[in-house]
Amino acid sequence: MTTLSIIIQSLLILIFLLAGGSKLAGAKVQVEAFNHLGLPQWFRVITGLVQYIGVTGLIIGFWHPWVTAWAGVWLAITMLFGCIAHLKVKDPVSKTMPAFVLGVIAIILVFINIDGIRYPFS
Repeated sequence: MTTLSIIIQSLLILIFLLAGGSKLAGAKVQVEAFNHLGLPQWFRVITGLVQYIGVTGLIIGFWHPWVTAWAGVWLAITMLFGCIAHLKVKDPVSKTMPAFVLGVIAIILVFINIDGIRYPFS
Protein backbone atom coordinates (compact mmCIF):
# COMPACT_ATOMS: atom_id res chain seq x y z
CA MET A 1 0.00 0.00 0.00
CA THR A 2 1.44 3.34 -1.03
CA THR A 3 1.55 6.51 1.01
CA LEU A 4 -0.63 8.23 -1.61
CA SER A 5 -3.27 5.52 -1.24
CA ILE A 6 -3.27 5.92 2.54
CA ILE A 7 -3.64 9.70 2.24
CA ILE A 8 -6.49 9.43 -0.27
CA GLN A 9 -8.23 6.72 1.76
CA SER A 10 -7.99 8.83 4.90
CA LEU A 11 -9.31 11.91 3.12
CA LEU A 12 -12.26 10.01 1.65
CA ILE A 13 -13.00 8.36 4.99
CA LEU A 14 -13.20 11.74 6.69
CA ILE A 15 -15.30 13.37 3.98
CA PHE A 16 -17.77 10.50 3.64
CA LEU A 17 -18.05 10.02 7.41
CA LEU A 18 -19.12 13.65 7.68
CA ALA A 19 -21.35 13.61 4.58
CA GLY A 20 -22.98 10.27 5.41
CA GLY A 21 -23.41 11.25 9.05
CA SER A 22 -25.13 14.51 8.17
CA LYS A 23 -27.50 12.64 5.86
CA LEU A 24 -28.32 10.05 8.51
CA ALA A 25 -28.74 12.72 11.18
CA GLY A 26 -31.14 14.65 8.97
CA ALA A 27 -29.09 17.84 8.90
CA LYS A 28 -31.13 20.74 7.57
CA VAL A 29 -28.77 21.27 4.63
CA GLN A 30 -29.15 17.62 3.58
CA VAL A 31 -32.93 17.63 3.94
CA GLU A 32 -33.10 20.78 1.81
CA ALA A 33 -30.67 19.34 -0.76
CA PHE A 34 -32.71 16.18 -1.25
CA ASN A 35 -35.89 18.25 -1.51
CA HIS A 36 -34.20 20.44 -4.13
CA LEU A 37 -33.11 17.34 -6.07
CA GLY A 38 -36.67 15.99 -5.96
CA LEU A 39 -35.60 12.93 -4.00
CA PRO A 40 -37.56 11.47 -1.08
CA GLN A 41 -36.13 11.74 2.42
CA TRP A 42 -35.88 7.96 2.78
CA PHE A 43 -33.40 8.10 -0.10
CA ARG A 44 -31.29 10.55 1.93
CA VAL A 45 -31.02 7.89 4.63
CA ILE A 46 -30.16 5.20 2.07
CA THR A 47 -27.51 7.48 0.56
CA GLY A 48 -25.97 8.03 4.00
CA LEU A 49 -25.86 4.27 4.55
CA VAL A 50 -24.31 3.72 1.12
CA GLN A 51 -21.62 6.26 1.98
CA TYR A 52 -20.97 4.53 5.31
CA ILE A 53 -20.60 1.19 3.51
CA GLY A 54 -17.93 2.84 1.34
CA VAL A 55 -16.21 4.22 4.45
CA THR A 56 -16.27 0.76 6.02
CA GLY A 57 -14.63 -0.67 2.91
CA LEU A 58 -11.94 2.00 2.97
CA ILE A 59 -11.20 1.30 6.63
CA ILE A 60 -11.03 -2.47 6.03
CA GLY A 61 -8.74 -1.65 3.10
CA PHE A 62 -5.99 -0.60 5.50
CA TRP A 63 -5.65 -4.28 6.47
CA HIS A 64 -6.91 -5.88 3.25
CA PRO A 65 -5.73 -3.62 0.41
CA TRP A 66 -7.85 -5.33 -2.25
CA VAL A 67 -10.97 -4.01 -0.48
CA THR A 68 -9.72 -0.45 -1.04
CA ALA A 69 -10.17 -0.74 -4.81
CA TRP A 70 -13.70 -2.08 -4.49
CA ALA A 71 -14.63 0.62 -1.96
CA GLY A 72 -13.28 3.19 -4.42
CA VAL A 73 -15.48 1.76 -7.18
CA TRP A 74 -18.48 1.84 -4.80
CA LEU A 75 -17.92 5.49 -3.89
CA ALA A 76 -17.16 6.54 -7.48
CA ILE A 77 -20.47 5.05 -8.63
CA THR A 78 -22.22 6.77 -5.73
CA MET A 79 -20.75 10.10 -6.82
CA LEU A 80 -21.68 9.43 -10.44
CA PHE A 81 -25.30 9.17 -9.36
CA GLY A 82 -24.85 12.34 -7.32
CA CYS A 83 -23.63 14.16 -10.44
CA ILE A 84 -26.56 12.82 -12.46
CA ALA A 85 -29.01 14.03 -9.79
CA HIS A 86 -27.52 17.54 -9.91
CA LEU A 87 -27.49 17.61 -13.71
CA LYS A 88 -31.09 16.42 -13.83
CA VAL A 89 -32.28 19.49 -11.92
CA LYS A 90 -29.93 21.71 -13.92
CA ASP A 91 -27.85 22.76 -10.93
CA PRO A 92 -24.92 25.06 -11.67
CA VAL A 93 -21.48 23.54 -12.00
CA SER A 94 -20.61 24.82 -8.52
CA LYS A 95 -23.21 22.52 -6.96
CA THR A 96 -22.24 19.52 -9.10
CA MET A 97 -18.49 19.94 -8.66
CA PRO A 98 -18.14 18.43 -5.14
CA ALA A 99 -19.67 15.12 -6.25
CA PHE A 100 -17.58 15.18 -9.43
CA VAL A 101 -14.31 15.87 -7.59
CA LEU A 102 -15.00 13.18 -4.98
CA GLY A 103 -15.81 10.74 -7.78
CA VAL A 104 -12.53 11.54 -9.53
CA ILE A 105 -10.59 11.13 -6.27
CA ALA A 106 -12.27 7.76 -5.72
CA ILE A 107 -11.33 6.72 -9.28
CA ILE A 108 -7.72 7.74 -8.64
CA LEU A 109 -7.78 5.51 -5.55
CA VAL A 110 -9.09 2.63 -7.67
CA PHE A 111 -6.25 3.04 -10.18
CA ILE A 112 -3.64 3.21 -7.43
CA ASN A 113 -5.02 -0.10 -6.11
CA ILE A 114 -6.06 -1.62 -9.45
CA ASP A 115 -4.39 -4.95 -8.67
CA GLY A 116 -6.94 -5.33 -5.88
CA ILE A 117 -9.77 -5.54 -8.39
CA ARG A 118 -8.48 -8.93 -9.56
CA TYR A 119 -7.24 -10.31 -6.20
CA PRO A 120 -10.43 -11.95 -4.91
CA PHE A 121 -10.95 -13.62 -8.28
CA SER A 122 -7.37 -14.84 -8.84
